[in-house]
Amino acid sequence: MRTLGIIGGMSWYSTAEYYRVLNTAVQERLGGHHSAHVLLESLDFAEVRELQLADDWAGAGEVLAAAGRRLEAAGADAVLIATNLMHKVAGTVEAAIDVPLLHIADAVADVATAAGHRTLGIMGTRWVMAEPFYADRLARHGIGALVPDAAAQEEVDRIIFDELTQGLVTEESRARLLAVVDDLRSAGADAVVLACTELELALPAAGGPVPLIDSARVHALAAAEHALAGAGQRPVATV
Repeated sequence: MRTLGIIGGMSWYSTAEYYRVLNTAVQERLGGHHSAHVLLESLDFAEVRELQLADDWAGAGEVLAAAGRRLEAAGADAVLIATNLMHKVAGTVEAAIDVPLLHIADAVADVATAAGHRTLGIMGTRWVMAEPFYADRLARHGIGALVPDAAAQEEVDRIIFDELTQGLVTEESRARLLAVVDDLRSAGADAVVLACTELELALPAAGGPVPLIDSARVHALAAAEHALAGAGQRPVATV
């Protein structure tokens, strides 16, 4: 089994979910007491958040790149960034390591393609929605992207950082997020990607106005598949 290196802590709530999904997938595949080989570099999200707010993406990239190098030096055969937003600096991390970087948008696109979705609504932090780095990665797979309007982007971003990344989930915010999902459906999205790894804390996987793709879950499952590749076992589930 390959060893996975996770750059996590952004926030720790979603990193905990990555760890659960990875180990569940490996145990379901191999049975018994099996679990994943995982190395975790859990960053202090407060420090990363300061760099985000300062628009210091070069500094943020170096923090994550250094984490990636430490994971590789410790024996990681592949690295994953356990957050959507920090894939804004994925290129910097990828350039700093000699092992594969498993990109979250590739995992999302693979699941969308398998389900026949061609246009995804993107819900995440304002950078993920407003900037092209995420939609461009989906486009490599032939997947189109739609984003909420500017006011909705601000509201989703506020809910993520003021509530979800601090472990707070309210029914009022859940209802607002579902309304944004419905707006994206009306605009032409045939599925919506929860392109913030904390959004799954507030939104159900099923029962909404349009199918939802939980980016944290599909990324973790893709990582489990990479770890188990070559084991001669059936593929892990992707939904």
